[in-house]
Amino acid sequence: MTTSFEFLEPDHFTAGAIGEPGRRIFYIQARQAEHVVTLRLEKQQVAALGDYLAGILADLPDAEPLPLALELIEPLVAEWVVGSLAVAYEEADDRILLVAEELIVVDEDEVDDVAADPSMLPDGATARFRLSRSQVLAFIRTAAELVTSGRPLCRLCGKPIDPDGHACPRLN
Repeated sequence: MTTSFEFLEPDHFTAGAIGEPGRRIFYIQARQAEHVVTLRLEKQQVAALGDYLAGILADLPDAEPLPLALELIEPLVAEWVVGSLAVAYEEADDRILLVAEELIVVDEDEVDDVAADPSMLPDGATARFRLSRSQVLAFIRTAAELVTSGRPLCRLCGKPIDPDGHACPRLN
């Protein structure tokens, strides 16, 4: 069974990427006291999470000063890959709850069995982070920088240009 995590008052929460644009691996990471958890996810998940959180903050009072240290904490060891993300605002505590659920991959030879009986699907891990508005605002800004600092976009088709070149479909 995979480990689940609950960070009620993390003192560090960020996103980051390692590698060259076009081949980067994206992470979210939290720390509470001496416990650090790093989860791997897709660039699109980082972008969507940042956008969604920005919508939530737009309806709330301004956040207090931003955290200064937003770098990933080394060594990077991803506990698991994120499959889905859920967000809620806890008004009583003025916290934004982020829940990440582990991606469960079913082997090709098990697909029919799981389709017939979904209870055969193994339970995945979850990670729950209760974040302050300032942590969320810092995450939004970090996520936006990460997403826009990737590969340059082709001026004709708008798709990313790979480091090895680009076969633009609009030039055919």
